[in-house]
Amino acid sequence: MKDFASYTGSGSVPEDLLRDVQAAAQQYDGKNEAELIRTIYARAAEGKRAGTLTNEQIDAFCAQFAPMLDGVKRRKLMKLAEELKRM
Repeated sequence: MKDFASYTGSGSVPEDLLRDVQAAAQQYDGKNEAELIRTIYARAAEGKRAGTLTNEQIDAFCAQFAPMLDGVKRRKLMKLAEELKRM
């Protein structure tokens, strides 16, 4: 996945997205959750400002990943998504 605009929100995870997630996981191995969230949020905000990330894509991303999270993390995800959508 070169940018957020190439995310389709389909039922399966695209191979390039999976590779990006694995690379990010290796890059942030040993760092805390807050650092990881700040980095992801900054990248998403950049995409939103550049017009390469739409509200529909944010919703599709949340719909796909929210079921994998516990209640606290799901609420954090939804809060961040709402902040991004207001940009």
